[in-house]
Amino acid sequence: MNTLSETRKTEVAELLVGAIDLHCHSGPAAMPRILDHHEALMDAAGAGFRAVLYKDHFYLGVAHAVMLEKLFPETGVRLYSGVALNNASGGINPHAVNHAANIGAKIVWLPTLSAANHIAQTEGAAKNFPKTARRMLPPIPLSALDANGNITDDTKMVLDLVAEADMILAGGHLPASELIQVFEEAGRRGVKRMLVNHPTYVVGCTDDDMRELVRLGAYLEHSICMFIEGKALEFTPQDLAHYIEIAGADRTVLSSDLGLQGSPRPIEGFRQIVALLLDLQISKADIRKMIGDNAAWLLDIS
Repeated sequence: MNTLSETRKTEVAELLVGAIDLHCHSGPAAMPRILDHHEALMDAAGAGFRAVLYKDHFYLGVAHAVMLEKLFPETGVRLYSGVALNNASGGINPHAVNHAANIGAKIVWLPTLSAANHIAQTEGAAKNFPKTARRMLPPIPLSALDANGNITDDTKMVLDLVAEADMILAGGHLPASELIQVFEEAGRRGVKRMLVNHPTYVVGCTDDDMRELVRLGAYLEHSICMFIEGKALEFTPQDLAHYIEIAGADRTVLSSDLGLQGSPRPIEGFRQIVALLLDLQISKADIRKMIGDNAAWLLDIS
């Protein structure tokens, strides 16, 4: 960022006012993080962000969000969290979702690091996925489908609970084919807010898969960390331009997925991605949609 002109730095700063991070990996966490929830809040406030959503693979972060927002009202930043349906939460567990909804969770992530799809790729696409500081129990592979390829009853109950509470249903690390099946069922059951996490990483979406998920009503969330310098770099600026073209700015969300060691802090990641988008000649109106307005609709704070 030091190579940016003062004019470009000003453009970036102006665009970040009102931005939202739906995928902030601050700590405390079983995986080492470079900042905690309070630091993430203060960074976001300094940049004029509208909201931050804390994500942890192991615990429901709503209490942290509620208390920090109460303790630091002067920041003006809204704080949210949700529950990831991994082994630590009992898997695809309707009771965990029911509890999350009742204390104000905004999002339910289908299995991430406990997904059978993720576990199968631990020596492949997920090889560089962050590791926990201490050894965890061996994961139990999770799927939203039964042995016959049908959506499980627990998954259907989760979808009903998400629909009733009008929460975001996030795809986690389920494979594209499974995700399409689940999101199609989710739509039938009244889920309105659907989000595909990093569709081209671990999830394995093709261009046609992404188009189908958008057709089903989903937003495609691309992780900023995978397009900027750092440990998680996976794709080129041209890849990002292509992915945005597939879904359109109206259905694309850019979230940091940052907090991991070896990469920038979340707000610095946003600065770098906005500069990249400007270099790609993407309009400021579309940038605002992708870093804030679409996320605001998903959070129902627009």
